Amino acid sequence: MTEPLFRDDAYLREAEARVTAHTPEGGIVLDRTVFYAKGGGQPGDSGRLAWPGGALEIATAVKGDGDDIVLVPAEPTPLPPVGTMVQQTLDWDRRHRHMRIHTALHLLSVVLPYGVTGGAIAADRGRLDFNMPEAPGDRDAIEARLNALVDLDLPVTEDWITEADLDARPELVKTMSVSPPRGQGRVRLVRIGHGDAQVDLQPCGGTHVARTAEIGALKLGKLENKGKQNRRVTILFDD
Repeated sequence: MTEPLFRDDAYLREAEARVTAHTPEGGIVLDRTVFYAKGGGQPGDSGRLAWPGGALEIATAVKGDGDDIVLVPAEPTPLPPVGTMVQQTLDWDRRHRHMRIHTALHLLSVVLPYGVTGGAIAADRGRLDFNMPEAPGDRDAIEARLNALVDLDLPVTEDWITEADLDARPELVKTMSVSPPRGQGRVRLVRIGHGDAQVDLQPCGGTHVARTAEIGALKLGKLENKGKQNRRVTILFDD
């Protein structure tokens, strides 16, 4: 398995690792990695690998067999041999923008408390699809409430819950089309705020900022009708 270093420290930008395998498609598997693998609407990380006598650019990271994370080179090139120690470096600016948008989408699900039917994250924007019979009425009010939550500078932390406890608390799962990852006996929860100031708690495997103020100012983008009861809401950085 690949040890997901980003799980313990989403701010870790570099790390050494050993190549454990190559995939038939030309991907690289490491024993541990700072690269987040595509999932939950969040893109896989990009960056660079370097080793004595070689280097290559990583276009993305995806999930492989079992708990492996596969790093996908940006172009066909000789790979570091199995057993080689490599230095991995994230495209940090891109990852950090993903972290900001991902956390902002959690806040959007607080402002619009409807079932989530889909979502996507990019470096400059994100969107959620809601099971919402009518389009939200007051754009300015939604945007203002979203930015008010950002400005509270709430801590963003993680906790864990057993799969059995999650089954007993179905209200924690906001996504209607995607179930939290299972199979290890426990599920990761992301909490925004603490105690009386807690505003959100839901299962999530992505990367997030440490405090909401780090997200920065947001603006509301398109509000789209995507079906009889499906509304798409896009948010963007206001910079």
